[in-house]
Amino acid sequence: MNLVPPEDTNSLAHHTGIKKFPTLQYPDISSRAKWSVSSYKFGFGAECLLDGDPDTFWHSDGPQPHYITIEFPRKMAIQKISIYLNFPLDDSYTPSTLAIRAGTGLSDLQDVRIVTLDKPDGWITFDVSSEPNEDGDGLNPVYAYVLQIIVAANHMSGKDTHVRGLRVLGPIDESSAIDDDPFPFQSPAFKMYETIR
Repeated sequence: MNLVPPEDTNSLAHHTGIKKFPTLQYPDISSRAKWSVSSYKFGFGAECLLDGDPDTFWHSDGPQPHYITIEFPRKMAIQKISIYLNFPLDDSYTPSTLAIRAGTGLSDLQDVRIVTLDKPDGWITFDVSSEPNEDGDGLNPVYAYVLQIIVAANHMSGKDTHVRGLRVLGPIDESSAIDDDPFPFQSPAFKMYETIR
């Protein structure tokens, strides 16, 4: 199933135990991609990952491994992933190990991160990369056209999986965060002439 997510992301959440998507300084780039899943039960497809409702979920239906594929139309800087899981409700359907892969296409995906979760309940946000940035105060983003989240294992050796929400987050735009210019070019008319051609 392929899906282009809705533009409206007002009903999102925060961290463990909280149903609402957290307010983070990282931009949500989920709506820029085409989403697909390895398998799903009718009514529990990829659209449930993006609807902002923690009571709906993607329910896999088929052989393992289960995975979510996110394809961007151009190379994107991907900083973090936020995923909503609910162990108290989903029990053995809850992922315990996620493998994150990235690449330019489906044929050249490479593992960039393995995440182990212990009875998660709520939104969990983590960096996609494990490579430190130049300043040593964070991690570098991953630049990719395709991001794939693989459910490598479930709690209690469960076979199918439930994921109640998922967001892909880009890096913080440093140019807007650091404003050294006392006369910044902001309007379109000024932006046209801010560089020499």
